Amino acid sequence: MPYLLNQAADVTSRSFEGAYKDRYGMLRTEWRVLFHLGRYGAMTAKEICGRARMHKTKVSRAVRALEEKRFLERQTRSDDRRHEMLSLTPTGARVFRDLVKEAQRFDTALMAEFSAEEAAQMRALLIRLAQL
Repeated sequence: MPYLLNQAADVTSRSFEGAYKDRYGMLRTEWRVLFHLGRYGAMTAKEICGRARMHKTKVSRAVRALEEKRFLERQTRSDDRRHEMLSLTPTGARVFRDLVKEAQRFDTALMAEFSAEEAAQMRALLIRLAQL
């Protein structure tokens, strides 16, 4: 099962990769960080690591790359100067909205291969697996 899940995730991720790589020059880790900031709002890199289940080194590199692209900004927290809050810039928010629309189109095309019942069941089962 882990092998099959990994294969399915890899195929779908690579298929969607063109949306963020070709348009915005982003890597998969950068898209994941951008997605989390766009979906959940400002947070620390440590919070992104937890939500996205990514290693801190990968998040750190993605944050640096997104900052260079001017898609995110850092602000030192007033209550704890050791931590920075990360948030999308207006440009980053625009990129996020564009990619969410593209992801919705991609999802619709991907799920067209399945009946409505199969798609709903697959989504429910994947959510359960992700919460283990």
